[in-house]
Amino acid sequence: MRRFAQLLDDIYFTNSTRAKEKILATYLAETPDPDRGWALAAIAGTLKFDLFKRNLTKTLITERMDEELFALSYDYVGELSETVALAWPVNTPADTLPALSEIISSFQRKGKTEIQAYLAELLDMMTPPERWALLKLGTRGLRIGMSARSVKRTLANVKGVDLPVIEELWHGLEPPYETLFAWIEGRAEMPDISQALVFSPVMLAHPIDEDSELARISGETHVAEWKWDGIRIQISANSSGARLFSRTGDDISHSFPDLIEAVDFDAVIDGELLVKVDGAIGAFNDLQQRLNKKKPSKALMAELPAHVIVYDILRLGENDPRALPLTERRDVLQAFMSDVVLERFSLSDFLEFETSDDLRALREQAASTGSLIEGLMIKDKSSPYVAGRPKHHWYKWKRDPMLLDAVLMYAQRGHGKRSSYFSDYTFGLWGPEDQLLPIGKAYFGFTDEELKQLDRWIRAHKLQRFGPVQEVEKELVFEVAFDGAQESKRHKSGYALRFPRISRIRWDKPAEEADRIEALAALVSA
Repeated sequence: MRRFAQLLDDIYFTNSTRAKEKILATYLAETPDPDRGWALAAIAGTLKFDLFKRNLTKTLITERMDEELFALSYDYVGELSETVALAWPVNTPADTLPALSEIISSFQRKGKTEIQAYLAELLDMMTPPERWALLKLGTRGLRIGMSARSVKRTLANVKGVDLPVIEELWHGLEPPYETLFAWIEGRAEMPDISQALVFSPVMLAHPIDEDSELARISGETHVAEWKWDGIRIQISANSSGARLFSRTGDDISHSFPDLIEAVDFDAVIDGELLVKVDGAIGAFNDLQQRLNKKKPSKALMAELPAHVIVYDILRLGENDPRALPLTERRDVLQAFMSDVVLERFSLSDFLEFETSDDLRALREQAASTGSLIEGLMIKDKSSPYVAGRPKHHWYKWKRDPMLLDAVLMYAQRGHGKRSSYFSDYTFGLWGPEDQLLPIGKAYFGFTDEELKQLDRWIRAHKLQRFGPVQEVEKELVFEVAFDGAQESKRHKSGYALRFPRISRIRWDKPAEEADRIEALAALVSA
């Protein structure tokens, strides 16, 4: 465990991605199984269980220090695990700690009462950095500036193979990855995942440069599709079953059992997950009601049935068409789609266009759909399906965001590096009787210098405080950008914004000149 904590500390305080990967590679070479496999899973976010709950750490620390003092400390630090690690009573660290794998195994064997006692015992034995590592490991909240892709690239470099090889193996194996390390070190053959339902790395698009790239695109060389406002997914299915993955490889099958039940094919398909509302494609806010539901009710599934718009095909039976040009993969996909359940799946349309002016017109048409369609996908007809974001193959051309001038109402401190600043902002529009109605919350879209200016302004214009939430004088206007909006019974204003962010700080604009709720209603209606 001590070596794992040191690894996290070294990676966290290293800026260069290449240097982080070198540190991890050294750790993997010097650390035995299964500790190194559990460490990889923790860093990459592939642990599938909590060792203990976040509330337990709060319970333990408030038994050891004044609750109000803890609340003030937590508010200042901005992160629970770090607060507990630093505030835990001073002790003499143990000479040795249990191995990482031993700690994980012990937590898994113990009951609820035993877990509480064991966690307190371990925290008493540790230094603050070791406590932080344990708390982050136990609650699966580890964020040290190293992505899962970077972890896999480290493994690929150790073995001397292409990254996609490791990525496909990764999703067919479980922590602590002992068979993977045996292959990497030449002690065994490559793990056989031929029957596993695995995630294949997805192909992504670049934002299009209208000045340099749009002019060379035509209907002869490219195809265009709608960029639907759902979530990118992949379905992997064979005779053993089916699994639904997000674009990052997370298994979200449990949230959409109605879709999994409709899968009756042996293939891997790439598409956009949406839901239907009264038989028509619903907005992203409709989809959100189903995301992250561990066990959706039958009523919810009947009200918002899952639907996939299929973009591409990565495997059909034993055949792998990814190396084929897009147009040939489309032929394979069309033949495949003739046999699937159309109630749950539909084929993405290729939109007719000849020139860049036609594409501009289509993009304007996307804007007229409200929040259903984000814009266009433009794809080279000759492009193979390649993991990652290869240049000049696929482009995305999103419609312009919607804009409103809103008044800052509340602010909260951020987390991590922003824990000393008010960086999370709630804003609203004028409603009936000149009452401000909150319409959203944003915490990005501004520079570091603007963050400091906003923090100073908030501290100088404080009103009441509600726990961590600071009310401010209603004088500062934000130009808020967002991708869409719709009516919502869950929000006091009656509306919910899609992806709100701060576009500009309107230091020059009086608050009374900010937009009214009727302006948002008109956008939704349009």
